[in-house]
Amino acid sequence: MTPYMLDNQFMQYGCNVTVVGCGGTGGFVAEGLCRMLPQRSVLLLIDPDRVEERNLLRQNFYTSELGKYKSEALAQRLAERFNRPVAYSTLPVSMVKGTHNIIIGCVDNGPARADIAEMVCHRSYLAQSHLSGWWVDAGNGENYGQVLIGNASTEQLCPSFGAIKRSAVYRDICAALPLPTVQRPELLKQTPRVDSCAAAEARDDQSPIINQTMAALTLEVVRRIINGTCPWMGLYLDMENGFLNPVYATPQNVSRLTGIPERKLIQRNKRSERR
Repeated sequence: MTPYMLDNQFMQYGCNVTVVGCGGTGGFVAEGLCRMLPQRSVLLLIDPDRVEERNLLRQNFYTSELGKYKSEALAQRLAERFNRPVAYSTLPVSMVKGTHNIIIGCVDNGPARADIAEMVCHRSYLAQSHLSGWWVDAGNGENYGQVLIGNASTEQLCPSFGAIKRSAVYRDICAALPLPTVQRPELLKQTPRVDSCAAAEARDDQSPIINQTMAALTLEVVRRIINGTCPWMGLYLDMENGFLNPVYATPQNVSRLTGIPERKLIQRNKRSERR
């Protein structure tokens, strides 16, 4: 079956992107976004941690930034380098108020993901009949990782797959997908690290380039969402065996994950069916 394309109606009103976590993957994602996003886009970086010397091994920081907040150091450097405004916050994500239509999670623990999930589910537009905007969650281990895309709790998924897009090229549009924490509930059980990702690398627990690889996959997902050409609800990377496995956004895959019958996931309004 032809996969659905993820809804990008929010681009009519501008693109507001928030990156939560500016360490291993998030720092490279932030730089890539500055290269890729339209100039009018709003970019916000969130991270309450400071740059430590061990972060310099793998993360996107320099010696001159030691001791600074990660979000602050990145925002200042990227704003100057790319001549565009980059906002930042040193507060935990649960304390940050604002609007965004793409939130990119680059965190490594369950409590932070739970805070993002709550933020996504309680955004004002989720009370409307048409869900708009996406949470893109990136996570990884030593030589593997996944990028998951979603925006709705199980209760918010019926009906979720919107309608036929009214344009010169008619494609099925997906307006909602299960939250990353619904797709992979075990992510909520991850405990915060006692030490940092950089310390893990020092113990050879992670590949020195896994975060850059995950950042590239995350940026490709975001690029396709913005362009209206993203067909995925997940990408699974296995660098040990050289595999990249996609999970397409289809009613069948959502039904398999959630147990919701396919017929309850699809809604086509009469107006949109006039092709």
